[in-house]
Amino acid sequence: MEYFKKIIQPYRGLRREVYILFISRFVNAIGALIFPFMTLILREKIGLPESEVGLFTALGGLLYAPASLLGGNLADKFGRKKLLLIFQTLGMFSYVICFFMETSIEMVYVLISASVFFGIAGPSHDAMIGDITSEKDREGAYSLLYLGFNLGFGFAMIFAGRLFAHHLNLMFLIDALTAFIALGLIAIFIRETYDPSKKEETIIDGSERSDMEAAFEGSIIKVLFSRPILIYFALGIFGYRFVYSQWSFLMPMHATFNFGVEEGSLIYGSIGSINAFTVVFFTPVLTSMFTKFSNLRRVVFSGFLFVFGFGILGFISYKWVFYLSVFIFTLGEILEAISVMPFIMNHTPSSHRGRMSSVLPIIMGAGFSIGPLVMGYILEYTSFEFSWRFVASIVLVASFAMIILEKIDRNKTNRIINEKVE
Repeated sequence: MEYFKKIIQPYRGLRREVYILFISRFVNAIGALIFPFMTLILREKIGLPESEVGLFTALGGLLYAPASLLGGNLADKFGRKKLLLIFQTLGMFSYVICFFMETSIEMVYVLISASVFFGIAGPSHDAMIGDITSEKDREGAYSLLYLGFNLGFGFAMIFAGRLFAHHLNLMFLIDALTAFIALGLIAIFIRETYDPSKKEETIIDGSERSDMEAAFEGSIIKVLFSRPILIYFALGIFGYRFVYSQWSFLMPMHATFNFGVEEGSLIYGSIGSINAFTVVFFTPVLTSMFTKFSNLRRVVFSGFLFVFGFGILGFISYKWVFYLSVFIFTLGEILEAISVMPFIMNHTPSSHRGRMSSVLPIIMGAGFSIGPLVMGYILEYTSFEFSWRFVASIVLVASFAMIILEKIDRNKTNRIINEKVE
């Protein structure tokens, strides 16, 4: 019982709005069926070759970038909630349009439009979380929200494989309906979290903020130059995201290549459930186990787990290895997920959370966008085995870079503490 209390301790005493967002994410994730199967939709349903699948995946990511910049700027100027509701709704209706379409190249264009709408909405969501948390409870809040999404995602993956094989259009409708319910919870139960006219949060007491989160006069470029560690950190995570993108790109193609389209898609759906339920059961455990480690140190551990989890498929590719792979890299995913945004928000002024939630994710997310494009061409001329070894080497280098960054950050922190003492 004492151990159980220790595990759930990070989730106790959070603000009401955090729990509402937890429920919203859970509901939304129950219908999160399209994105995980995007590669298979493009390749198996629409019939694009591997290189074009990578090209369209990268195109969606590249359009996501300017959309996110626009969304971050608007979130800091007009507030988080209204931006989130408007553009998430537009993305939802894009999926409704796909429900009535035949699988064709035109569907690809609608899906790319949805990516743009979600890109504009994304920074508002991240900034909203930063607005309603402080440094002392931020890791617990991000961990809980991550847990809620993956709990819902686990349920979704139970039936996602069969829906993909026989009822693709229904996947779009389910995704849209659950998104509508999730947005409704935010619209009804969460008020605007940031007042742009006063440059302050409307829910949390400003006295709970650290000096790094105080409002800042100037552009986002000026903020980044005053905090260069955020740029270095984002470049390191770029490598992590390049590798993690293969979870939805190389892995489904490898599964269908080894075991056939129908069995491969079912296997991919089932390992998606393993991914989600591993997150559900191990997120509280890892959050509790690593609570005394810095955000950067947890990211280092995450990288090493990525090396083993993804790299193993470069040497062994039996069916059971796919399940082992997803378990190992999911542990790394957990540590990365509960550490990245808390680190960024702890170093970001409240006045720039929207813009920072767009600029840095663009740098980090570029790895996720470029990953399929690069690996699509590499796979075309090599093999799955070589491709997995290649991505494992990338994240290994990124992990060692994070070790260096942690030492730099620790030295800077110690210097600031000594200056205050003096």
